[in-house]
Amino acid sequence: MQQVPVSLWTLVAGIVVTAISIWIGQNHTLMPVQASLQAPLVDGFFNVMFTIAIALFLVVEGTIVMFLIQFRRRPGDDTDGVWVEGNVPLEIFWTAIPTVIVLGLGIYSVDVFNRMGGFEPAGHPHSAAHVAQMPGSALAATLSDTSQATTAPAIAPTIGIGASPKTLNKPADLVVDVKGIQYAWLFNYPDSGITSGELHIPVGADVQLNLSAQDVIHSFWVPNFRLKQDALPGIPTELRFVATKPGTYPVVCAELCGGYHGSMRTQVIVHTPEEYNSWRTENQIAQQQNLNQVVAINPADLSTSEFLAPHTHDMGISAATLESVVMSH
Repeated sequence: MQQVPVSLWTLVAGIVVTAISIWIGQNHTLMPVQASLQAPLVDGFFNVMFTIAIALFLVVEGTIVMFLIQFRRRPGDDTDGVWVEGNVPLEIFWTAIPTVIVLGLGIYSVDVFNRMGGFEPAGHPHSAAHVAQMPGSALAATLSDTSQATTAPAIAPTIGIGASPKTLNKPADLVVDVKGIQYAWLFNYPDSGITSGELHIPVGADVQLNLSAQDVIHSFWVPNFRLKQDALPGIPTELRFVATKPGTYPVVCAELCGGYHGSMRTQVIVHTPEEYNSWRTENQIAQQQNLNQVVAINPADLSTSEFLAPHTHDMGISAATLESVVMSH
């Protein structure tokens, strides 16, 4: 019986490994639901890396299993194994292949990062002038005496994920100032004066988050958007994106920021345009009230009648009746 050539077995194994790797790499359920315009870019890169990882796993582990079976110790065989000193072509091969893979992934990742808005365009001013104008920074003390620092106009932060090549030189549809503090996120809407503990945005809008931190480094991460950006004390950073699917998605601090870091969570609520306009109107009305007239009262400091007074109508009795009942007890 004629033996099947090793080259043919290798070809068949390569086809099988490639088919399995591509199928698993494109049909896994490891990532959460995509909810931003940037998410498919990140997922495409992840799928390529995962496909390569599956292929390498199958090749390495398959070779180990095959060698365990092929070169297992037979009963009664007490001789030494075959001495193998080395194989230069094989060593060159398994050095060259990972090198090509790493270079290819590096080029691909740079392209994805650029399409997401991670790179500043050529000739665009860096945010150093913006940082230099901030009080309390060492850079401010160094540059404040120069005419360039004192006359430089304030520019938007450019550290982080900014405008993509398609939206370059176009203002964002919605700008939100985001501040990280131990242990919460605060969202301020400059155009409407609304302050919230949750991020509310309309679907399809080009949103720009201006991130800052009050105390320590925090990291603003929305897994469904595939976006994460550090919030740094004294250094403004930016995160710009477009949400594509209405819903409520978690916001997580991804930088260890203290003892209660794990509880520093909130959510981003993506509305339809009509729902967002309604939310905006309602909150503008609520937050334009005179807050100086609002007084916080500790219920423990109230008498029984004072505590129950707001509920007399629901109880179906008058304030005088309530007072007499309390006095009798």
